[in-house]
Amino acid sequence: MTAGAMKVKVLYFASLRDAVGTAEETVETPAVDATGLYASLQARHGFSMPRERLRVAVDGAFAQWTDPLRDGCEVAFIPPVSGG
Repeated sequence: MTAGAMKVKVLYFASLRDAVGTAEETVETPAVDATGLYASLQARHGFSMPRERLRVAVDGAFAQWTDPLRDGCEVAFIPPVSGG
């Protein structure tokens, strides 16, 4: 692992899952919060969805984008869901 980096498990839903091609992945990141993590994943996977349209959850609970991440945590990015 790179100095200053941590490993986090990322869960993807709906259009994000389709863009990545998987429902989850473990990534090594120097990001200290969900804002930085999403920015790096957006660049890596080409997400078109702006962060402002997503909800974020850390370890199963909704969180703020600026809440600190910790090594081994689970981060979920949740796009708006349209019902029918």
